[in-house]
Amino acid sequence: MRKISTIVLIATMATNILTGCVNDKKIPSKEVLSQTDNLDFNFSVDPETLAIEVKSNGITEIASEPLEKKKVSNLKDNGDNVSWNYLEQGIGVDIEKKDKYVDVTIKSSKDDENMFEFPKVKGEGYMLPLNEGKYIPSNDSIWKDYLSEEKMKVIEALSMQFFAVDKSKYSLVYIIKNPFNNKITFNTENNIEFTFNHEFPSINKQKEYGFRIYVTEKNPVHIAKTYKNYLIEQGDFKTLVDKAEENSNIEKLYGAPHAYFWDRTVISEENIKWAKLKDSFPEKLRLWIQGLLTTKVEDGSELSSAFEDLNNLDYLDKYTKNRIVKGLSAVMQLKEFYNPEIFSESDKETQKLLNAGLENLNPVELINLNKRLLKSILGDVVDPIEKWADANTVDVIKDMKNSGLENMWIGLDDWQEGFIKLELVKEAEDQGYLIGAYDSYHSIHEPGKEQWVTAKFKDTSLYENATVTNKDGDKIEGFQGQGRKLNPTLAMPSVKERITSILNTGVAFNSWFLDTDGTGEIYDDYSPEHVTTEEEDIQARIQRMEYLQKEWGMVVGTEGGNDFANKTIAFAHGIETPSFSWMDEDMGKNKESEYYVGRYYSSNGGVPELFSKQIPVKDKYKKLFLDSYYTIPLYKLVYNDSVITTHWWGWGTLKFEDEISNRMLYEILYNVPPLYHIDKQEWEKHKETIVKHSKVWSNFSKKAIKQEMTDFQMISDDRLVQMTEYGEALSVVANFSEDEFNYQGQTIPGKSALIIDGDSNTIYTPEK
Repeated sequence: MRKISTIVLIATMATNILTGCVNDKKIPSKEVLSQTDNLDFNFSVDPETLAIEVKSNGITEIASEPLEKKKVSNLKDNGDNVSWNYLEQGIGVDIEKKDKYVDVTIKSSKDDENMFEFPKVKGEGYMLPLNEGKYIPSNDSIWKDYLSEEKMKVIEALSMQFFAVDKSKYSLVYIIKNPFNNKITFNTENNIEFTFNHEFPSINKQKEYGFRIYVTEKNPVHIAKTYKNYLIEQGDFKTLVDKAEENSNIEKLYGAPHAYFWDRTVISEENIKWAKLKDSFPEKLRLWIQGLLTTKVEDGSELSSAFEDLNNLDYLDKYTKNRIVKGLSAVMQLKEFYNPEIFSESDKETQKLLNAGLENLNPVELINLNKRLLKSILGDVVDPIEKWADANTVDVIKDMKNSGLENMWIGLDDWQEGFIKLELVKEAEDQGYLIGAYDSYHSIHEPGKEQWVTAKFKDTSLYENATVTNKDGDKIEGFQGQGRKLNPTLAMPSVKERITSILNTGVAFNSWFLDTDGTGEIYDDYSPEHVTTEEEDIQARIQRMEYLQKEWGMVVGTEGGNDFANKTIAFAHGIETPSFSWMDEDMGKNKESEYYVGRYYSSNGGVPELFSKQIPVKDKYKKLFLDSYYTIPLYKLVYNDSVITTHWWGWGTLKFEDEISNRMLYEILYNVPPLYHIDKQEWEKHKETIVKHSKVWSNFSKKAIKQEMTDFQMISDDRLVQMTEYGEALSVVANFSEDEFNYQGQTIPGKSALIIDGDSNTIYTPEK
């Protein structure tokens, strides 16, 4: 982009200052001639109310609505710089003319807690980086209801640190210079408007915030590129190509659908000769397993009862077989499984493991030992242990590859599934796939009362000594109200201990997924022993992402993907379709509702119904989170060639039964990896759909991923036909309507996309 020289028109300031007050006069306008994508404009400011006006092409608009009048002191104008103080509020304001924008800086001189509002904005509509991006008309009833009295924490709610306001003839772009301790408060009494609020915490020595304000065309491309140029100027942007130079495994993400693989069975149904099992299952072993299930396994009583059915039923149905498999799989993960009175004979390898001492075995070695122990009793009633669970895991991975899915990112529910499925992890890597575990350091539970594995830490002192305290002196609760939030600045030794212990087992993970680290859910910690600011919180999270990437060579992804993490992460889940089931009782709690998302439960150890159950979506949530009418690719226009983004894991491509075609079109249009949840049954059920869609998407994405998204247009007046462009020769026109659409002589059927690759045109119609 060509740099245009600055032309400055400076008028003489004629302002009377009486006892530090400005007498009802505005500081004269200053003209800023900016870069090609930004418009020339004049601006003026009223220091008493901090109202700012801009004028471009003869049209005057308000960039910040008047605030309550304040007494002004120390007003100065140095030609290209205007400053003053609000002594009563302990606030100083500095507005400086630049060649491309107006720079606003607001400082607090108080040591104690202080708040300030600026700017207050209203317009015809708003382009906000809510997740991927939304265009919100100011009079839209759906959004007025949703935003009514809403107060958003900016670094969490906005995926990028800017917002834009549509005026009558142009847009105003506000780039947030300090991303911390900011909130936006919406007022929807009439049309939507909002106020930006900044808190100056007493614990933070950084006492300033502010904005760059640009004038652009009313176009999301110009708005997003203004922000991208700012990031590049600040040295805060890194492409995937640059990241891949440091870790070549990142290239395995190119054209890779994302799939969570579910199978927690140590042995599968196919590995058991059921006709022989009933007569070959020793009573002593049965009683021992039942005892372990009822005393050592959560909800183990139901699994224990299956072994009674094994004795009593003439025919073992699918339900009983599933419970027996889950029961055997559960006890084979326990250190208590070994009983010398039952397992009296052992081969050389088994004895070697026993000689090492149960307390010295890592989880992989323990499961290997217990598989050998069970095999020693059941003999040829079960397959050789090398084949256990192959049908559920290895065979599916091989079939994926053979079906043409060249690249894949595979996620596991947690690292323990990797201990159980060592063969799965190895096979995925052998096939050239990325495979990684879910991990989290956000919540910590009271030692001995941990509800899930990621909330358990070897260092039990962390719960009392390293958790976050708010300004009122209260501990901040953990996820779902369980436990507490762990201060990330104090977690690094535990991060290293956990990662090292997992990877030293020999599990060949090559990717890692960190929950919440990219969501912006960060805190000031007022604990006297470890005072921590939001900025320090963020930096600690980035440090652990970098540790995984640099020290272990992991391809790192995170939930959220908000852009403070952009230089470290390679992919993110949640930007494209965020979690929203918590907003609606029918989705989250009412098990009788057709909208209920499902339980975090699987009858066979595979995909929980939370992810496999297909549901419709209420119109309200379609409008807010799925509707192409409101969605604009702000994030992709900035980060398409830097961070790969897809849906939150609960909203896989096939989850919403009445939106599947639209979501497949969206994935092509926006270069978004399809997201699936797979076990043997789900793969067989959806294989044809997954393969057909993934092949088309993958062929397109491998070319698009290295390109900047260069254009986005609403082609039809109803916004149902949209175009995106990547680089100079690759583009997509998606028709979300039911009717065919003629685009430059090419007929695009309803619910179809036209992919233009140079001189080649392809029509793609998704099949459910």
